[in-house]
Amino acid sequence: MHRVPLIIALVLAVALPARAADVLRVGKADAAASPILPVNVGQELGIFAKHGLDVQIADFTGGSKTFQALVAGSLDLTISAGPEMALIAKGAPALAICDAVPPIPFIGIAVPWDSPIHNVGALKGKKIGISSVGSLTYWLALQLARHEGWGPQGVEPVAIGNGSTAIIAAFRTHTIDADIAVTSVIFNMEEKQVGRLLLPVSKYVGNLAAGTIYASKQILDSKPDAIRRFLAAWLETVDYMRKHKAETVKIESGVTGFSPTVQSKEYDLTIHMFSKDCKFDAQSLATLKRSFADLKLVTPPPDMSKLYTEAYLPKK
Repeated sequence: MHRVPLIIALVLAVALPARAADVLRVGKADAAASPILPVNVGQELGIFAKHGLDVQIADFTGGSKTFQALVAGSLDLTISAGPEMALIAKGAPALAICDAVPPIPFIGIAVPWDSPIHNVGALKGKKIGISSVGSLTYWLALQLARHEGWGPQGVEPVAIGNGSTAIIAAFRTHTIDADIAVTSVIFNMEEKQVGRLLLPVSKYVGNLAAGTIYASKQILDSKPDAIRRFLAAWLETVDYMRKHKAETVKIESGVTGFSPTVQSKEYDLTIHMFSKDCKFDAQSLATLKRSFADLKLVTPPPDMSKLYTEAYLPKK
């Protein structure tokens, strides 16, 4: 007597089309940086798809370039770093929605393999490669000079992008004396005896929302539920990564093109840096506010609470 309702249910299940996944266009400020790779891992594992999302990923060379695309409407989300919050303070129609990585163990200062530079003091007055002016690596170069007491002209930042090919070319042509890059790129250069790590920037910098996810106001208004599902999928992916090193290293190695040995070393260095809740910590916000003043990006210093939101984070 229950057969008819069951048949009707089966017919409806076949007849009704499946709900189309929400498309989110996501820009990465760096193709190989560890704070950004969860979006690739989550895509490969089908975690974003499980949350009803079609995530379309595009690689860029620098956070400012991802923001240009975001403002132009070519992207819905970007994954870069905290300093891009200054662009919001200056009027960019976006908000930071996740402090994905508060600390910064994944960036270091590299020098050519055969460089005579073997200590930080030897960097005074040198040309240091950065991704772009106004980016996180730009501020890190200036902060190094400030920390060492060399004054505002203590080093010369040179914008060369953040791809490993550009860094290696700049090393070989002596365009720069050092470069601020993600540690996976540096470990890869060490493996090839092209460059070597001089020191991690965490030696002189604390938390600063080193990995931050941004969303355009247009997508926040038009697809708020999709943004909530994206952040839920992100956090689910990070949790998976913590528990599955071998699988994570394999996927990340395929994305970055680095050897499993390099990617394994990077995993061990960075896996504990990811936030478990995406909430913005006080130290990150204070450091960023100071960086805006250092760079004279925003005058007067902005109200940081206006630059981010936690309204789209998963409810516990």
